[in-house]
Amino acid sequence: MDDRWQLTPMMRIEVIVGGDDVTLVTDLFQSVGASGFTALAGVSGLGHSGFHEGRLLFNDRSGLTLLIVVLASPHVDALLEGLRALFTQRPGVFMVAETHVSRPEYFA
Repeated sequence: MDDRWQLTPMMRIEVIVGGDDVTLVTDLFQSVGASGFTALAGVSGLGHSGFHEGRLLFNDRSGLTLLIVVLASPHVDALLEGLRALFTQRPGVFMVAETHVSRPEYFA
């Protein structure tokens, strides 16, 4: 990456869980020091348990939510350990990727 952009490397973790587990994951984010996250409710997709419809008429607890958090590398191990422990008992999946941010103080 070109140094002129002055971007700081960090890690992006994306978590897909059912609506009932959103609070478990966001509490985990906060427990490892995340200053914020993004939640996209009603996501659709095809996975091991079939197709999940994103549009729900009556509630947001039975659908899937995509949660996105950006962390400095030292906090990632604790989050991944917590997610692995959660997903031994609950359905869900997470992806981890290196990313670069323009304002690292927003993620401290």
